[in-house]
Amino acid sequence: MNMNIEQLIAGVEQQVLQWRRHLHANPELSFQEAQTADYIAGQLASLGPLKISRPTPNSVVAELQGTAPGPCYALRADIDALPIQEESDEPFCSTRPGVMHACGHDAHSAMLLGAASVLCQLQAQLQGSVRFIFQHAEEVPPGGAQQLVDLGVLDGVKMIFGLHVMPNFPTGEVGMKQGVFSGSSDNFDIVLQGKGGHGSMPHLCIDPVPIGAEIVSALQQIVARKLDPLNAPVLTVATFQAGDSYNVIPDSARLAGTLRTHNQEVRERVPLLVEQTVAGISQAHGASYKVDWTRGYTIGNNHPDACAIAREVVAEAVGPQALRELTSAMFGSEDFSSYQEKVPGCFLFIGSGNEAIGATYGVHNPRFKLDEAAMQIGVKLHVGFIRHLLMR
Repeated sequence: MNMNIEQLIAGVEQQVLQWRRHLHANPELSFQEAQTADYIAGQLASLGPLKISRPTPNSVVAELQGTAPGPCYALRADIDALPIQEESDEPFCSTRPGVMHACGHDAHSAMLLGAASVLCQLQAQLQGSVRFIFQHAEEVPPGGAQQLVDLGVLDGVKMIFGLHVMPNFPTGEVGMKQGVFSGSSDNFDIVLQGKGGHGSMPHLCIDPVPIGAEIVSALQQIVARKLDPLNAPVLTVATFQAGDSYNVIPDSARLAGTLRTHNQEVRERVPLLVEQTVAGISQAHGASYKVDWTRGYTIGNNHPDACAIAREVVAEAVGPQALRELTSAMFGSEDFSSYQEKVPGCFLFIGSGNEAIGATYGVHNPRFKLDEAAMQIGVKLHVGFIRHLLMR
């Protein structure tokens, strides 16, 4: 990487730390990030030649136009926090009870602010434009990404890149999976309606509890016996609620869970198989049922052209040994996939694990920490993508 650019990146290191720590101490939940967005917009306004817009009250988009015409590329960071009580013992711990940046979105925002600061100083060398997307509500479907796509934030964009800190990898490594890298996520609710009564007279009742238990077991056979094992999804029943007494058979029971897939055909087929399974068992026992699905995020798919660019940038900005080519996709979901349905894109994982400082807990854990040294790598990559694509 150019020495001058290296110096500019080093020059924003302390500011990136300050941005991250402020955001970490002041987290906001999905669809409630108005103060976070105000803060980010204010910091961007101080950087200089950016056209700043607010597609929603809790998101920010900033565009940097180079001095020569050319294509537009986008960089994205998510900004929302999680409903988790922090137990990390960081000195800049969350000041809001029950809300925590436990997935690194504070770091993502700080890294992108750092990249915006550096690129503003390189405006004269840009042949095209950069769109910085600070997106709300990554954690809660339907997600902020799809909302922003619907509002046109990718109009005119040729390609998009995103980064996510990952404590599973040590600082200094960058993970990437070409092709499918994340699963779709859809949730289901099943309500079984039976006939309640006294626990001593089950023959006069239609007990939804054993019916539900039979359904839980049968649903696992969908994955084990009705689908190609090479395309097997994850189908989890995470909730089973029925009754509240020792000796009363309840009228109804509720089952709820999630479906994660890497294959769109499987994603479409499983709900039909679930409906057939629930219908058959319920009807066999004389109960009625209702199945509802809530559509979540689609499958994340890293485009080969974007991955090729990312490989070159990682090798140049971080080092030829830094890239970890992942061989399997995660079943976790990521609404960056909504952007990838619109334009080619690549989503990378920035190693942020460090045993020496206790940065070993996974995301969504109340003790989550990250090695803040990883943020400089994120800034380097964001700047590296644009240098590779728009600077000659």
